[in-house]
Amino acid sequence: MTASTAYSRDLGDELRRLRETCTGLSGNRLALKLGWDPSKVSTIEHGKARASEIDLVQYLSMCGKDIDFVAEFRRRYQYAFDEYRVQVSDELRTVAMAESTARTITSYSPQSMPGLLQTPEYADGLYRMTGVVTEARIPALVQFRTERQSILRRHDRPSCLFYVHEHALQLQVGSSAIMRDQYTRLSFRTHTLRIVPATAPIAATSCVLWEFEKSRPVAFCETNLAKVFVEDPGAIARTRLLFDRLDEVSLSPEQSRSKLAEYVSRPREGLDDSGPHLA
Repeated sequence: MTASTAYSRDLGDELRRLRETCTGLSGNRLALKLGWDPSKVSTIEHGKARASEIDLVQYLSMCGKDIDFVAEFRRRYQYAFDEYRVQVSDELRTVAMAESTARTITSYSPQSMPGLLQTPEYADGLYRMTGVVTEARIPALVQFRTERQSILRRHDRPSCLFYVHEHALQLQVGSSAIMRDQYTRLSFRTHTLRIVPATAPIAATSCVLWEFEKSRPVAFCETNLAKVFVEDPGAIARTRLLFDRLDEVSLSPEQSRSKLAEYVSRPREGLDDSGPHLA
């Protein structure tokens, strides 16, 4: 059996969704119609087995899909089991699924607030600042980002640790009221926040490490142009080294809350007149 990846689990979940919406059949009933062992449907739908071309044709045909759909599906998921996977920036499903199934989430944000902690107004300002998406798409992107945050309200929510560089706190996105609301949002106790002081520069890009109950860890990096999912053991080890370094130089959770309180209590004119502005 092939080791699953974040993207192969996304692939399997998409197949399950097609089975349920297009056929109304259970996995066992579909297996019976295809002449497969029921375990085969289960392993494919959980992203634990690489389906052959004929398997996909049979499965998707049973879901009523034509050959053009099959070809596009195969193209989209042809690298699903690779240890390095690059997606265009507006593909959002794999990120949401990885977050929702993770046992722990550890992230480092050197330039902006972590996506899981952004207020809608802050997220809107960031999208407008980057200029890489059309204005018409911004409301949907902000809504998706906000909906992802529901995992922090679950009773079985993942254990989350967010390292945020002080540079991200100093960059103003939108009005001072938006920034104060954003600082307050960072104070929520559904996670642990560690602030990296401005005097402790870290030469690294933003990254996230997702760890799962029964699957391999996934390291994730995102730019305005692409999303990169990595499951190579060497890369995971280097990611852990980065977080070890961040643990050494960051303020403690208590010190971080005190530092954050300083930003919350700043006078409006002080916030409006100091520091770089991004929107």
